[in-house]
Amino acid sequence: MYLKNKWAVAATHKQMQADPTVREIAQELGIRLPTARLLFNRGCTTPKMAVNFLSKKEEQIHDPFIMKDMRAGAERIVDAVRNGEKIVIYGDYDVDGVTSVSCLHLYLSSLGANVSYYIPCRSGEGYGMSETAIRRLAAEGCQLIITVDTGITASYEVSLASELGVDVVVTDHHECHAEIPSAVAVINPRQPDCPYPFKELAGVGVVFKVLCAVESLLNPDVPLVDCVRKISHGYCDLVAIGTVADVMPIADENRLIVSYGLSLIENTERPGLYALIGATRSESKYNTKRKVTASFIGFTIAPRINAAGRIRDASIAVELLLSKDKETAEPIAKTLCDINHERQEEENTITDEAYAKITASHDFDRDPVIVLDDSTWHHGIIGIVASRITEKYGCPSILISFEGSEDGEIGKGSGRSIKGMNLVDVLGKCGDLLEKFGGHELAAGLTIRRENLDEFKRRINECARECLSSGGTETVLEAECELVPHDITMEQVNELYYLEPYGTANPVPTFVMYGVDLYDTALVGGGKHTRLTLKIGRSYVTAMCFRQTLDELDIYPGDIVDIMFTLDINEYQNQKNLQMIVKDVRLTNAQLDSEDAEREVYASVKRGESLSDIGESISPDDIIPTRDDFGAVYSVMKRELRVEHEIFSIRALLHLMKSHGYKIGYVKMKFILATFSELNILNIKKIDEEREIYAFKYVFMDSKTNLDKSNIYRKLKADYGQK
Repeated sequence: MYLKNKWAVAATHKQMQADPTVREIAQELGIRLPTARLLFNRGCTTPKMAVNFLSKKEEQIHDPFIMKDMRAGAERIVDAVRNGEKIVIYGDYDVDGVTSVSCLHLYLSSLGANVSYYIPCRSGEGYGMSETAIRRLAAEGCQLIITVDTGITASYEVSLASELGVDVVVTDHHECHAEIPSAVAVINPRQPDCPYPFKELAGVGVVFKVLCAVESLLNPDVPLVDCVRKISHGYCDLVAIGTVADVMPIADENRLIVSYGLSLIENTERPGLYALIGATRSESKYNTKRKVTASFIGFTIAPRINAAGRIRDASIAVELLLSKDKETAEPIAKTLCDINHERQEEENTITDEAYAKITASHDFDRDPVIVLDDSTWHHGIIGIVASRITEKYGCPSILISFEGSEDGEIGKGSGRSIKGMNLVDVLGKCGDLLEKFGGHELAAGLTIRRENLDEFKRRINECARECLSSGGTETVLEAECELVPHDITMEQVNELYYLEPYGTANPVPTFVMYGVDLYDTALVGGGKHTRLTLKIGRSYVTAMCFRQTLDELDIYPGDIVDIMFTLDINEYQNQKNLQMIVKDVRLTNAQLDSEDAEREVYASVKRGESLSDIGESISPDDIIPTRDDFGAVYSVMKRELRVEHEIFSIRALLHLMKSHGYKIGYVKMKFILATFSELNILNIKKIDEEREIYAFKYVFMDSKTNLDKSNIYRKLKADYGQK
């Protein structure tokens, strides 16, 4: 409970009330103050700017032909379609890649093109283009390869294709850290000399621009805006899914694309999406229709699409999105859900093993980057686990798996980073140690030989220390503003939907509330998650702590807590209820100060200070346990140990005794434990000094123990006046 992240809050409730700009926006738009503050945080300093933000009036879809090589690439695709050439779409196996392949395949098929697709197997081939695949496609008569969400680092493979008589159009969005391939066209807004004004398109976003360009070339008499409108109506649902899943900034034209895409998904007529959404509902105990938001995509739709490429075959997900009727789509959707369950089980296993490795060996003071390796981890899962590690510890992480390597010497890695360290740039500085690498600022993949692993760990941490100016990995959690009890309403939650779609550059709003009464706690999800019941004003509000157990939280009914959270609506049996999603929770400063004061009293007593020196309010009854106190603690602990509940923090022990009707304070409890340990009544081992966590074991005794044999207990009574 005492090792908590630092919090940064952009505006307290008083500051929000006192800000004339925020008040003006709230009054002019008829919205609540917190919503007005959120708009202010997003750069809206006048009511007009706030209206423009909400209506998305300032965003626009850019001309696709501004992008470097777009015209050459689109013309080559048009020629291939018209000439009946054999076209192969070469894609990646993640959600961005799957939606990219699906978009382009659906569109070219609608034109009557001779088109197929190829996605490498993650376990057999790994990421990107491969020589084997190029030779195979050429032998099968392929005349044009169009890469989607990949290809920017495939200089050798593109040259090989050319030698074999196959043209290549590269469409990608990854960082350009190597030689640009000599393709017919390389369409990637991140190229240093590309004039396209928005660089943050997903791979499927680049494909969307290609579709708009091809549609315009095929219909020269139709205004470009009408061509864009047609493509948007046909494919923005898939573009939105890939953009959100790839964690691209929801800004500029991405905001328009995702916003429109969400509206299409809400009332989708695409058989594959309809079946997948239905399958997610049927596997939920709530079985209710959820509002389609960016979060729904990120946490419900995307993981199921992603799971196919991670542990099976990405073509399963592509076939779902290409399906033309529900009879075809529904069994595929169920298969994806089953694969996702398999992925979740594997993910949990790897996560537990990774946490154990970190606890056993990682030195946070020395190494800002967590680098772990294993010979059994599924390399399709390690990227998700790396995300969880980075989220939990607040520092970059790279997981490397040597699973499946013929000689056990080639490892595939996946990394996640934090603000302030561009992972691709840092990997570039270690490039001589890697077989290949690529990705984004915050997420990347790599391949490495085992012999280079130790040097890689050393050098990447050396580079990271230079990047991270703080020199450490301390996590600072940021909240947009403070809420007070009268802000916790359904009206406030509904107003948050005005700011959708959320994502990078427009994050889901995070709030704080101070001094909240913790009414109840409960484990859910098989003990993996914790549900808190908070008393806020006159209402009781549910707060969900995902992937946090009660032992990790170390808070209990009766505590007063500060909480950092997002707001959501939980729908169950056609009932809508407000709920909090907890980002962090901690005891209030007042309660921490009170508990620190008790620790100081205990330390003073151990030093043998007099009662007058310790404090006027302290009496012997606050210090010296009675025999009944000893008996109560022993009987309760004996009962817990019988059910193999052996590990407790000091706070957990105090709450446990309180729940059994015994009010024993901190000082007494510490001396009771010390006495038990001294007399070997219980075997007690401290396993966490700072959080005061103990492991207990029962000691069989054939007779009662005389407490007066304890030097600790006799000294307490002698020093503080009891005989």
